[in-house]
Amino acid sequence: MLKVNTYCRSALRRHNMPELKTVFREVLPKQGQLSMEDVPTMVLCKPKLLPLKSVTLEKLEKMQMEAQEAVKQQELALKDEAQ
Repeated sequence: MLKVNTYCRSALRRHNMPELKTVFREVLPKQGQLSMEDVPTMVLCKPKLLPLKSVTLEKLEKMQMEAQEAVKQQELALKDEAQ
């Protein structure tokens, strides 16, 4: 542990700052293996615009509307025949 010199201590007291108790030093091993962890980080990419409706959904809606129109036409034709 390294000691903070007296000048730094007096400066810290003057500014009402807490005194540093511990200082970390980098230690490299003289023998053995040195390993380093690769921490994955988030990568922001361009946002992709997605369609509100898929092509398949649009086709299904179109088929459903056509089927409803056909049913309405058949009902009108039956009413006309009945009169």
